[in-house]
Amino acid sequence: MCHGLTWKWRNVMNNENQVKIDKVLTEIVRQYEDILGNNLVGIYVHGSLAFGCFNSRKSDIDFIVVVNSEPAVEEKEALIKLLLKLSSEVPEKGFEMSVVLAEVCERFIYPTPFELHYSAMHMQRCKENLRKYCTTMKGTDKDLAAHFTVIKTVGYTIEGQPISKVFGEVPRSAYLDSIELDVKNAVEDICDNPVYIILNLCRVLAFKKDGLILSKEQGGLWGMKNLDERYESFIAKALKAYSNEENVDFNEQISLSFCHYMIEKIFKV
Repeated sequence: MCHGLTWKWRNVMNNENQVKIDKVLTEIVRQYEDILGNNLVGIYVHGSLAFGCFNSRKSDIDFIVVVNSEPAVEEKEALIKLLLKLSSEVPEKGFEMSVVLAEVCERFIYPTPFELHYSAMHMQRCKENLRKYCTTMKGTDKDLAAHFTVIKTVGYTIEGQPISKVFGEVPRSAYLDSIELDVKNAVEDICDNPVYIILNLCRVLAFKKDGLILSKEQGGLWGMKNLDERYESFIAKALKAYSNEENVDFNEQISLSFCHYMIEKIFKV
């Protein structure tokens, strides 16, 4: 195992947020090593931190914990207790963490099994009955195909073995199915979550057309250059909303028009 900080910041954020997240990741490395001991293979960052577009208002801190064997329930509780404790020190969206077996990373399975998962949406359940949560939060998650692919493309190691030794190939079909799930209900969801849907539609089509693995921000930039010019300012508006602290209203008619346009391209390409 590597001790201390061995990664370099690849995201762009103000110094205050960088220092905070740096401190939090350092504490996660230190305590997860203590909790898991020799069972820990490594901890790997994906998501907006890896892509370099972390937004303190809209992003969570995404990481995968790889282990040789399933942790004991007491160890699972300790992993989540630390995240609960650290939640007050990070942006409001908090953490997204999954524990997966090394054998699954090396010889990829889809849908992908996980031993434990946590995100801010489960915080209340964990506070109410952590033992029950840790004994039942185990199964498969199609999102892991996308997470593994991002780790292999732009992710980085904050502890343990290098990515190239831990993660095998993720089939294109699995990655595509994983990201398509995010936009399957885009028409129904866009009015409630326009920025996420607009930029996600762009990055899904960028992969289908050009094989590009992009962040939401990069997907939006690709869309401005490659999609019908009538939507250029619409996508630019979503990008601006994603990168700053403002709440932006989107015209419902244009939003739905864009959705139908993109869904046709994505699922008929």
